[in-house]
Amino acid sequence: MSVVISAAVFIAAMIACMIAGVDTFFALLLGIALFSVIGLKRGHKMAALWRMMWSEGRKLVPLLLIFVFIGAITALWRSSGTITFFIYYGIQIIRPGIFILVAFLLTCLLSYALGTSFGVTGTVGIILMALARSGGVDTAITAGAVLSGAYFGDRCSPASSSGLLVAAVTETKQYDNIRNMHRTGWLPMLVSIAIYAALSAANPIQSVEDSLLNTLTESFSLSLWTVVPALLMLVLPMVKVSISTTLIVSCAAAFAVSVLVQGMPAWDTLYAAVMGYTPQSAELTAILSGGGVLNMMGTSFAVMATGLFAGLLSGLGVLDGLKGVVEKLAVKWGLFPATVLVSLVAGMIFCNQSIIIMMAYPLLRHVYERRGHGNEELALDVENSGIVMAALIPWNIAGSVPLQMLDAGPSAIPYMVLLYMIPLCHGLSKKWLTKNMFSRKGEVT
Repeated sequence: MSVVISAAVFIAAMIACMIAGVDTFFALLLGIALFSVIGLKRGHKMAALWRMMWSEGRKLVPLLLIFVFIGAITALWRSSGTITFFIYYGIQIIRPGIFILVAFLLTCLLSYALGTSFGVTGTVGIILMALARSGGVDTAITAGAVLSGAYFGDRCSPASSSGLLVAAVTETKQYDNIRNMHRTGWLPMLVSIAIYAALSAANPIQSVEDSLLNTLTESFSLSLWTVVPALLMLVLPMVKVSISTTLIVSCAAAFAVSVLVQGMPAWDTLYAAVMGYTPQSAELTAILSGGGVLNMMGTSFAVMATGLFAGLLSGLGVLDGLKGVVEKLAVKWGLFPATVLVSLVAGMIFCNQSIIIMMAYPLLRHVYERRGHGNEELALDVENSGIVMAALIPWNIAGSVPLQMLDAGPSAIPYMVLLYMIPLCHGLSKKWLTKNMFSRKGEVT
């Protein structure tokens, strides 16, 4: 009974944090405290409880430094004009009958380079929504296209924090996971492009404001140098440079471009990398402010607390009863449908993408192993379900925060086409499309 009560209190705390706009880190700390008390009552020493927590928490320590550089790069790409370059030339190619398609493809490109759905939504997403409103385009469709593109990179970018977390938790290789996601991503991508092309033709934009473009060119030098940080982020992973090295090199390049091309003082650039960037133009403050190392601290603490909490639950055997239920579902429906269900339930209850990852692995790992499948396949199935489906849950942070940024409501959810197509296409094609990707021991072939 104490487990049920503690779980209910924890879930209530998660919901309260989300409603109040408070970081879920505090709810996770409460969950750790509640279940630690249960562990102590069962006779475990505090040292033993810590070992349980650390069994999962240790996997996430290497991510903390990477999160620091992700925070820095989201600010430096703003100050260097890299994000502005994509926005400016992306808007330039907009034609009346392809607006929604361009919105989708532009956010896909930028999210893949930057690896953050929130960062893309809060910059180019806001601009595209403003263009949609002024040009008479359905804002629900536009918001759906923007979030589809934003989560394209959140799923498979080398710099994606969720992708890095999946690799760390499942103890798989990040680049192998990305390769597998590319193999299973082309079909839903093609379907999504076709649907957004049709929606674009049915919802043409009437006009595109030039005032924003003029402000961008007045505030930044948009030479080809501004593209260098993004090119490094795209090219270096292709030649198997580690993600940490890639982030450092891209940060250094963006720092140099900020100082040498944009004329920003070196100290101000360093300050922006840590504290977040604020443009000098008041007109651009709402769309280009943000990023910074400090901005990632909440995410870092929450991810670490999630790992410790998952280790504690697993060590205390709290999840053992659920494992039997999940295994029965996997036998009856199949591995991927079971993963989808676990991801959906975790996303609906815990309202957090990171917790989906941390809950799915301990619940599903033994099921995959017993049926001759390995962690690489489990990682792919989680990426193709929980990572993208979290944004389809209106009260999940992955969905509610971006929708709030875009000033859009749940009416946009049906138009997040890619987020439906990824699990649907993967589920329908898994038997023939991925049958040669994994050996029976889970090794990537």
